[in-house]
Amino acid sequence: MIDVIKLLEANNNVSDYKINIRKKESYQLFFVKGKLETVRRANNCDKEITVYVNHDEYKGDSEFFIYPSTTEDETKELISKAVAKALLINNMNYELPMNEEGFFEVESNFKDYKASDLAYLISDVVFTSNDIDNASLNSVEVFINKHTDTIINSRGINKTQIKYDAMVEAIPTYNGENESVELYQQYNFGSFDANEVRNEIKEKLLEVKARYEAIKPDFDINCKVIINKLELSELFENIAYDLNYSSVYSQANVFKKDDLIQKNSTGDLINITMKGEAIGNINSSKFDADGMTLSSVKIIEAGKAINYFGSNRFGQYLNEKPTGSLGCIVVDAGSACSKCLSNGPYLEILSMSGLQVDFYKDYIGGEIRLAYYNDGNKIIPVTGISFSGKLGEVLSSIRLSKELTICNRYNGPKKAILDNVNIF
Repeated sequence: MIDVIKLLEANNNVSDYKINIRKKESYQLFFVKGKLETVRRANNCDKEITVYVNHDEYKGDSEFFIYPSTTEDETKELISKAVAKALLINNMNYELPMNEEGFFEVESNFKDYKASDLAYLISDVVFTSNDIDNASLNSVEVFINKHTDTIINSRGINKTQIKYDAMVEAIPTYNGENESVELYQQYNFGSFDANEVRNEIKEKLLEVKARYEAIKPDFDINCKVIINKLELSELFENIAYDLNYSSVYSQANVFKKDDLIQKNSTGDLINITMKGEAIGNINSSKFDADGMTLSSVKIIEAGKAINYFGSNRFGQYLNEKPTGSLGCIVVDAGSACSKCLSNGPYLEILSMSGLQVDFYKDYIGGEIRLAYYNDGNKIIPVTGISFSGKLGEVLSSIRLSKELTICNRYNGPKKAILDNVNIF
């Protein structure tokens, strides 16, 4: 194998370098109409090289990939080209992380299973979750992934970590008298809980049945709106992005430290912590792509912005302590009990074309693809409607569920009640 470090250090124009090696081992099952069609193992490894060049008061950088087939001469040429590109980049100077070594493993119960055993166990849970007449899972794919990430830089960083995640892709289908309806589901998780997987699949099977039965209402709907974990994760991700060092540095943020994001609150006060690790969260990591060790920082406390967070580079630009690129959004539970959530009238959103959040225009809303409307007596699946509201009013009156859940990079309340919104 080519000694990349030797070639980088031999080039006098290279001020610093970083090497990110990302190895992924995957065990995959493919089912069609409940029958196992394909079993596949896949291994791949990416080696990304970042070259830094200090010129005048600036630090430029450029990246390239090398592969097992890349020759020594080709590598030298790639380094030279990266140097030339880096000389065109006029970033303010900053220091790279320094002098840390170690081998780490992100906490997950995946390590207690063989990949093949876990894949079959998950597939059994998926298929036994269906107890709905005329519903089926036409296509199911199960991926068990083990990631081994290594970072080496010219300042003494040499770290490796092991992470795990799984993905279930499914096509839940409902066969009615006149037509069939299909939905697409992708479910990602970082720790295995059979009940969580079962509930996720059941919810999607109920959803596809509801999609078949849904009507476009010809009557007015005026009630509280309930959003679920996906939309909640999008809402809190927007808030977190606003407090990221990169947003603050580029002056793209609305909120600053000590600003209230909930004014005159009548609902649950929001508490958000950004973490490197959270159980079951697929973004959990011991260190980021720069090699920064990750811990946690609370950015919202009782509805008030109290901290920024972000990468090594932008933290230095702002004269803030770099926290690293914290990937897990953790939100405290609220006060809404199951009775608060189940009492009608309400409109519970099951899927949207995408939640729209705009701090500048004080707007929250979007197109609703499917929802349950509870008029106080019966539940009706509805489609073809939208909702909108003033973001400030919604945040000030939001009520978060006591029940917690995990959704991709989000750990927090499973549901939330939104008041002061219009449904049309």
